[in-house]
Amino acid sequence: MGHFVPHTDEELGQMLADIGLSSLDELFDVIPEALRLAGGLAVAPGMPEADVLDEMGRLAARNKFGSDLVCFAGAGAYDHDIPSATNRLAFRSEFVTAYTPYQPEVAQGVLQALFEYQTMISRLAGLPVANASLYDGASAVVEATNLSTAATGRQTVWVSGGLHPHWRAVLHTFAKGTGHVLVDVPLRDGVTDWTQAPLAEPPAALLVASPNYLGAIEDVRVARTVADSHKAHLLVAIDPVSAGLLRTAGDDGADVVVGEGQPFGTPLSFGGPYLGLFACRMEHVRRLPGRLVGRTVDTEGRPAYVTTLRAREQDIRREKASSNVCTNQTLIAVACMIQMSWLGTSGLRELSLRCARGTRYTREAVTAIPGVELVASVPTLREFAVKLPVPGPAVVARMAEEGFLAGVPVGIEGGVVRDEGDALLIAVTEKRTKDEIDAFVSALEKVVR
Repeated sequence: MGHFVPHTDEELGQMLADIGLSSLDELFDVIPEALRLAGGLAVAPGMPEADVLDEMGRLAARNKFGSDLVCFAGAGAYDHDIPSATNRLAFRSEFVTAYTPYQPEVAQGVLQALFEYQTMISRLAGLPVANASLYDGASAVVEATNLSTAATGRQTVWVSGGLHPHWRAVLHTFAKGTGHVLVDVPLRDGVTDWTQAPLAEPPAALLVASPNYLGAIEDVRVARTVADSHKAHLLVAIDPVSAGLLRTAGDDGADVVVGEGQPFGTPLSFGGPYLGLFACRMEHVRRLPGRLVGRTVDTEGRPAYVTTLRAREQDIRREKASSNVCTNQTLIAVACMIQMSWLGTSGLRELSLRCARGTRYTREAVTAIPGVELVASVPTLREFAVKLPVPGPAVVARMAEEGFLAGVPVGIEGGVVRDEGDALLIAVTEKRTKDEIDAFVSALEKVVR
């Protein structure tokens, strides 16, 4: 195998200098020493490609992933069934394109699929207009805050302590450029305590997730009342699966609804791809980020589809834009649309109900283990957090040896959830059978004993 690195030593040196590092070793310092390969791969120089591939396959097979472990992990990425129809239709050649279809003369099929996607997201959110998708839930949250700060002229956003910690991190990254002020509002018993919000400066918006990162169902109407008292927007991050059982966030008074669409049609796959859901009230449609597909008629009066209502600033006068997103996740959105169509209203309700019942059964069984306690006593739907006699990261490692992806370690600091800590976040989807749950609980009891 020859050496293949597309950059010269000079180019590598320049790139390292630009980010303030002196070597490639320093770049990879974040990788724990125990995980690094000492001395390089044991591959003989000049080995044929086929033999190298066999060796790489042998090494890769030592990993455990996907179906190797029974999955009880969630935290924003969930192990749901994907029917064969979804993959068969979504991967038709007509849909498999990296190009965002804004030319109606050549893309009527994809544009209609996106229009149907928008319609379904609008119904899940309970708001009149949805865009053709964004990159992921985190980018959707950022765009929601951009919309509200631009619309109100205020720079402060009150952020619930229950928001996904990765989404919070992305918000802070973008806020360094926009100058937005993000104020954490702490949790109390798993849900946002809006009475703890500071009163110094009225916010542009309140941002809350329901169910939140701990799986707790928030009372969105309380947040609406607080928002009204400050003439602020209410931004709600939803779990789309919960829409099968819960009232829509739009019905509870949300101005903007965002979320992660991965549960509908996208498998777990090493961190992506994902799908940002975004819906809003009609008065905000001119600030809607990304693309919006509308339905019209052609010159012969037939139904036709076209991207519409693009604010000029979004593409050209970027210094005045509230969003610079000029694309969407077309293929992932189409897969999401197909899966939602396959489910239908009754199917979505059944999916949500099976998740809720499995979660309740698991929650009762897990908390019956001596020394295991709930982090929050409030109602949950398909995810819950527990305190354990053994630190969460150690439990995850030991449970992997028992054949389970046990969950995601979680902590709370100052009323704000963190993606590390000694507690454990456990998710239960419709894929988990009673036998799997019983085996999981038995293994957990042994591990924490």
